[in-house]
Amino acid sequence: MMRRGTPEADLQRTVVQALRIALPRTAIIHHCANEVTEAGPRGAKRQAILVGMGVHAGFADLMVICDGRVLFLELKAPKGRLRREQEAFRDAVRGQGFGWALVRSLDDALGALADHGFTTRIAPPLRRPAP
Repeated sequence: MMRRGTPEADLQRTVVQALRIALPRTAIIHHCANEVTEAGPRGAKRQAILVGMGVHAGFADLMVICDGRVLFLELKAPKGRLRREQEAFRDAVRGQGFGWALVRSLDDALGALADHGFTTRIAPPLRRPAP
């Protein structure tokens, strides 16, 4: 279902559905709801509680675990930009040898799986070299 004004959420639902089909049943596709969107003191208090429980600023939208591989996917609308915390998270996980990809479309998600050695039941899109 496409909802007005939520392009990243719509993309995430589409990607999760496709990954559930494309990857083996043993794959784990996880979303960590790591931010409180409630404004004001109540939202700030809830966010502080979550941070104390281990929420990590900038954590990727999706984590895919399958066949000994881990891939973090950060989903963004076509013009969406990474926040400083998201860039730091990207750099930290890449520095530890894990896969990370910026995803703006379903083709990006499927291509990221292929780029990081995941075996899928569907063919990845053809990747064009960057100009």
